[in-house]
Amino acid sequence: MKKIVCFGETLWDLLPTGKIEGGAPMNVAVHAKQLGLSVSMISRVGKDKLGDGLECFLVDRGIDTSALQRDNFYQTGVVQVSLSEKGSPTYSIESPAAWDAIEADETTKQLVKNAEAFVFGSLACRNEKSKNALFELAALASLRVLDVNLRTPFFSQELIIDLLEMADFVKVNEEELALICSWFNQNEDDELNARYLKTRFNLRAIVVTRGGDGAFFIGENNSLYEHKGYQVSVKDTIGSGDSFLASFLKKWLYASSPDDCLSYACAVGAFVATQQGATPIIDESDIKAVMQPNLEA
Repeated sequence: MKKIVCFGETLWDLLPTGKIEGGAPMNVAVHAKQLGLSVSMISRVGKDKLGDGLECFLVDRGIDTSALQRDNFYQTGVVQVSLSEKGSPTYSIESPAAWDAIEADETTKQLVKNAEAFVFGSLACRNEKSKNALFELAALASLRVLDVNLRTPFFSQELIIDLLEMADFVKVNEEELALICSWFNQNEDDELNARYLKTRFNLRAIVVTRGGDGAFFIGENNSLYEHKGYQVSVKDTIGSGDSFLASFLKKWLYASSPDDCLSYACAVGAFVATQQGATPIIDESDIKAVMQPNLEA
């Protein structure tokens, strides 16, 4: 079984309907596990009830929590989430939180060394302690997967460039892609922008998500692969991008074709958008049900 390690924030999303477990790296971890990968989570929570709840959630979902650290000073992270009429979320991320103080120790180092992929985002770098731990661990990884995941005001141009220079595989949405490329006076269409980033930062692969309009992928052979996405009734889009990345990686690590990776990942992301919260239970039958209308068209 292929093994990945996810690094970064574990927290509670506080929605109008109540609190739900969240944090992009944790969402990726949960989806990757239920889709068939072996997964460890490197993060930090407080020594509080919210931290206990997140640890129980991860254990229940089959995630290795040997690198889930507990903090004596900082509390478990929370995020205030509001939803638009179309189900798109807006986040207010409280600071500081326990996941700002993640440490690189022997446990985390061994996990990264033994994994096929190390998955991380930019948000965990808002604090120097977690940022330094991330860069130390990334140096040990065989495949560094960056989920750009920009969250204002917790990023800078300098930080994102540093992360891109370190990454092998990048997942970015079309808005983030346009913003990053504008820093280099590169204001072309999505494909040319993606090719520019891939070349400038010597990436092995880049995948660009387009919300309900699917995604495209440029891999090591520099060919373009696209999928138009699946039409579904959206409840909320929280976690859709995270589930897309987890499912794409699952297929990619097992050497599936780019077309298969994209169609599968788009279907998983679409299904998650039909559910409430970031980490609904997913069965292969759910994915097939999303894909079936497309296959019959």
